[in-house]
Amino acid sequence: MEKFDQLKMFNTLLHGGDYNPDQWLDHPEVLKEDIELMKKAHINCVSLAIFAWAKLEPEENVYDFKWLKDIIDNLYANGIYTLLATPSGAMPAWLATKYPECLEVTEQGLRRYYGERHNFCHSSPVYQEKVKAIDEKLSQCFGKHPGVIAWHISNEFGGDDQDSQCHCELCQIAFRKWLKDKYQTLDNLNHAWWNNFWSHTITDWDQIHSPSMQGEHELHGLKLDWKRFTSYQKLQFAKMEIQAVKKYSDLPVTTNMMTFFKPLDYYQWGKEFDFVSWDSYPEWHLEEDELSVASRNACFHQLIRSIKKAPFLLMESTPSMVNWKPINTLKRPNMHELSSLQAIACGSNSVQYFQWRKGRGSSEKFHGAVVDHRNHDNTRVFNDVKKLGERLVNTSDQIIGTINKPEVCMIYDWDNRWALEDVQGLERGNINYDLLFNHYYRPLWDMGIDTDIVDMTYDLDDYKVVIAPFNYMYKPGYADKVRKFVKNGGIYITNCFSGEVDENDLCFMDHHPLSDVLGINTEEIDTVDVRYWPNEIEFDDHSFNVKNIRALIHTTTAKVLASYKQDFYQGYPALTVNEYGQGKAYFIASHNDLDFLSYLYQKILKQANITNHFDAKLTLGVTINTRKDQEKELFFVQNFNRNKAEIYLNSSYENIETKQILQHQVTLEPFECMILKKTK
Repeated sequence: MEKFDQLKMFNTLLHGGDYNPDQWLDHPEVLKEDIELMKKAHINCVSLAIFAWAKLEPEENVYDFKWLKDIIDNLYANGIYTLLATPSGAMPAWLATKYPECLEVTEQGLRRYYGERHNFCHSSPVYQEKVKAIDEKLSQCFGKHPGVIAWHISNEFGGDDQDSQCHCELCQIAFRKWLKDKYQTLDNLNHAWWNNFWSHTITDWDQIHSPSMQGEHELHGLKLDWKRFTSYQKLQFAKMEIQAVKKYSDLPVTTNMMTFFKPLDYYQWGKEFDFVSWDSYPEWHLEEDELSVASRNACFHQLIRSIKKAPFLLMESTPSMVNWKPINTLKRPNMHELSSLQAIACGSNSVQYFQWRKGRGSSEKFHGAVVDHRNHDNTRVFNDVKKLGERLVNTSDQIIGTINKPEVCMIYDWDNRWALEDVQGLERGNINYDLLFNHYYRPLWDMGIDTDIVDMTYDLDDYKVVIAPFNYMYKPGYADKVRKFVKNGGIYITNCFSGEVDENDLCFMDHHPLSDVLGINTEEIDTVDVRYWPNEIEFDDHSFNVKNIRALIHTTTAKVLASYKQDFYQGYPALTVNEYGQGKAYFIASHNDLDFLSYLYQKILKQANITNHFDAKLTLGVTINTRKDQEKELFFVQNFNRNKAEIYLNSSYENIETKQILQHQVTLEPFECMILKKTK
């Protein structure tokens, strides 16, 4: 096979989803109908065998792949390709019964019963052996099948529970080994964890145990390293699976990630896969409007794209509703197309669903699917999927080969999140890094500014503006990287409670690591209930509301742009800018409402000559994403309003689907997405 081309991603937009024929093997009429309906809906790809282990290996060392080969052959004969999954996400009952040591142990030391999924210990040699065996056999049987285009490794690594991790003795041994490799000596570990506090000095590696409410659960260094270890240990399991499927195959590999999933550092995970993919399930129609939901979803689309700076796959979405949220709403008319095209706009080369056909029983029988229990292709949902499929077919040749190329990036870092959300200070237990981060992303989305979202290890040279909200932890070399970026002409924006600790969660002494770049000294940070302690800042003769966090700082070389207006904070700087080398660094001392961030970003982006390149005046709720290649720019104009929206074009554009030339005022229907290019 030729070297995998991340930019072209299979040379066509993929449209399909999770297909579970193993649930219907005793209903050949259903399998026949599936093919007919897939072709009607313009389905060209399915994810297959994700939870099929019990059918593939019904008893130990007895394999039955014939049914799977028949399905793959039939799909391929009808122009439908397969992303073939490894089945490790849910073990069969016979395995758990014979090898109970494969099951997870809770932090209380109790071994879980068999059931659910993601219910295994990643450190278990037995489970690793069994997974490796079936993966290699799948590779040998299907690794060169012309209908199989990629490997889908397991499913949603980390499971349904944000805090799920095995605490068995095998994991304790692996954790201690990981710590030995990292710290080399106990003196180094004791210093990094600040173990002189409370006389917690470790004198033997065997004294270390994973964090537990039954034991140590407030030692920040231990908790931070346990989170790092669990992400690492699961990644080693994934790497074992990658190696297994590549034994007889050179097909590309991926796994389906999840939105801002706390336990796994996706930047580290992305290095091991040929391309990345994720499962997107935004909560449409549950808030006053769709704008905050849309911006959060776009934020993670852009994070996923940024992992490899290349197109990704939308591996799962729902064409209608899910079944596992407190309130499960249908997608309103046009929302399926809009939310799917939002993924394409942000860099996806696919729209795929969970699931193709609803099951008859168990917990997901009412989860949305392309094909319902009844009415088959005569449903609103099926016709929505069919209509979208037609749009993907008609635009694929123009979209494939394009990618978003932002001039702005934001810093999102899993280590930073793990440390920040564990802080015993500010609002203990209530710091939500994702919500804070999305707050600082939202104005960029409103303005239609494509944004890369990277962690502290990435290079910054490709950007004009870098925004690092609540960048509490500074990893080694990060401050020097920012210093070089600003010195060479970049604009850096950060805020309160940034640059507080090093990679071990130990506080910096003497001064802020970027005090010379920012031109300030930081002092105190206050958190208040805004109902009782309101405040405002004055900026360019405008007043803006302050939220719950207020920092007190002093300037050294920075210029004060805004100050607090009330209470004992009055007169303290709330916003500063410092010239450093050829660039500038902004420090936002207070956590503020969106209108302040929007006003500030607009001024800074204008200084940096950054626009969305779309020559039009947008209205609230209408946003832009831009995909380009060497010859063209495609503008995805998206209306997330529940009502029609008007935009005014200052240049002439062509709708790439209808070929209509658009000028001056254009009306977008509720939840409509147009794909435009500028006329010559």
